[in-house]
Amino acid sequence: MTPKRSLRGPSEREVTTDRAIKVIDPVGNGWVKSLARPEGNITGFALFEPEIAGKWLEMIKEIAPHVSRVAVLQYSKNAAYARYWRGIEAAARSLAVKVRAAGVGDASEIENAIAVFGRQMDGGLIVLPSPVTNSNHGLIAELAARHRLPAVYPYRLYVISGGLIAYGPDPTNWYRQAASYVDRILRGERPADLPVQQPTKFELIINLQTAKALGLTVPPSLLVRADEVIE
Repeated sequence: MTPKRSLRGPSEREVTTDRAIKVIDPVGNGWVKSLARPEGNITGFALFEPEIAGKWLEMIKEIAPHVSRVAVLQYSKNAAYARYWRGIEAAARSLAVKVRAAGVGDASEIENAIAVFGRQMDGGLIVLPSPVTNSNHGLIAELAARHRLPAVYPYRLYVISGGLIAYGPDPTNWYRQAASYVDRILRGERPADLPVQQPTKFELIINLQTAKALGLTVPPSLLVRADEVIE
C-alpha cells in the first residue's frame, strides 16, 4: 500500500479525541467487570491497547538504533499506566535499552523532565496518552526536537506538530463503532450485553522533516508500513 502523504494540520476531531474517550483500562479502572460481559449499565470502547507499548520502543530502536536509554513521559496520577510500563519493560530487556519513567502533571514538569533527560546522549522518548500530554503536544514535540530525542507518540497531532513518529488506534473507527452502539441501545439492547471493544486498527505516521533534522534515515521497512508520511 502506498502511504498517504500530507501537510495538513490537525482537525477538530483529532484535537478533541482525548476529551471524548478517556478510558484506557476499563477493567483495571473498575468501570466494568470484564470486557466480554461489562454488567451494570456501562459499555463502550477502550482508548488504547496497553500491549502496544512494546511496539513503541521497538520503533524507536528501528529508526534510531543508537538509542540506549528511553524516558517514558506519563501523567503521574493515572495508575492505569502501569500496564503500559510492563510492556515497555519487557521490550526494553530484549532490546538492551534502559527505560526510565518520567511522571509529569503540567507543562512546567514536562519541560523539566525532558530537559533533564536530554542532557545525556543516546536518549529517546516515549509519550503515553493522557489529557496532560495531549494538551501539550506542541510543547513536547518542540522539546524533543530541541534536545534531539527521537520520540514516538500515541496520536497523529504530535507528528504534525513536528514529532517524529506516531503509532496508535485510528480514531475514525471509534466514532463509527460508537454510533452503532448508540443505535443498538436506542433499539432496546442493554449496555451490559454489549462487550467493551478494544482497538483493532492502528495507524503509523512518520515525519520525514523531523527525521532529517535529527540526522536519522527512516528505514524502508518502516516507511512501507506507514499510513501517512509527512514531508
